[in-house]
Amino acid sequence: MAGCDCEVEVKDREQGRVLVQLLAINGLMFLFEVVLGILAQSTALLADSLDMLADAMVYAIGLYAVGGVRSTKIRAARLSGLFQLLLGAGVAMEAVRRMITGSEPESALMMAVGLLALFANLVCLRLIARHRHGEVHMRASWVFSKNDVIANLGIILAGGLVYLTDSRYPDIVTGLLIALVVMRGGLHILADARRESRVSA
Repeated sequence: MAGCDCEVEVKDREQGRVLVQLLAINGLMFLFEVVLGILAQSTALLADSLDMLADAMVYAIGLYAVGGVRSTKIRAARLSGLFQLLLGAGVAMEAVRRMITGSEPESALMMAVGLLALFANLVCLRLIARHRHGEVHMRASWVFSKNDVIANLGIILAGGLVYLTDSRYPDIVTGLLIALVVMRGGLHILADARRESRVSA
């Protein structure tokens, strides 16, 4: 029927379904990674687990924005970007703390958990891929998923370097790099939200 909102409703339902799936995957992976990150004494795994938690919170915010007006979606994207910046700062502080106090990361556990997290994030990336050029809150979700895949590859590489060098520094450096990737993603999302806000003004 001409002029009906059927297409919008279908799109909103599809976005909501994708965000619920992303929220569930990231929530479960956070619980899994934070426990094994502590057991493995790995800065990189703990950083990635906190990233999963922040992503889950961001997807929850995005879920709230689905079906809302444009200004609500822009606010959701801004909140998402701020979460990313705060997370990145927290991860960087933890990496510095471990550099000072010391740690003994378990390389095999790092690589195994990194591979599992990589698989989970590739699933997330596939789920969100068709929305990567969509509305601002969905574009933010795409940025998170893409950054997570990069972080997971870094964890796997760091685990191998920890094993080869018998040093904790590859783990700590990877934790810091994850923090930078996360903060860069947060800045990108905030800039995207500002552009969207100017267009709608």
